[in-house]
Amino acid sequence: MRKNHSSGSSFEKAIGYSRCIEIDDWLIISGTTGYDYHTMTIANDIETQLRQTLINIGEAISKTSFTKADIIKVTYILPETEEFEKCHEQLGEYFGNVMPAATMFSAQLADKKMKIEIEVWAKKQL
Repeated sequence: MRKNHSSGSSFEKAIGYSRCIEIDDWLIISGTTGYDYHTMTIANDIETQLRQTLINIGEAISKTSFTKADIIKVTYILPETEEFEKCHEQLGEYFGNVMPAATMFSAQLADKKMKIEIEVWAKKQL
C-alpha cells in the first residue's frame, strides 16, 4: 500500500511531488533542503541549512510509521564540495547511531541559495 506524505511546502504542489512516500516496509524521502517550510525562508550558511534540513527530515519521518533507526541510505548533494567538511559534526550526531550507507556528490541545486540537499531511504526491520 502506498501513502504519500506532504510537508506543506509550496514546492511539492508546484512541482508535483511528495516529501516522502511510504510503500509497505519502505520509506523514501525526497531530496530535502534547508528551507523552513513554515516560513519558506532559507539561511545563508550551510551549517544552519543543514540543521533545518535534518529538522525537515525528522518531521517527514514523524508523519510515518518509521523511525530514524530505520534509515538505511542517505545521499548528500552539495554545490560546493569543500563545504561538506562543515557538515561532518552535525551529520555524525544525527546519523551516528544509525550508520546508514551514504554517498556525497557535488551538483548544482534547484535554487542557488541552497547549499545542501539530502535524500533518505528507510526500510523497516521485519
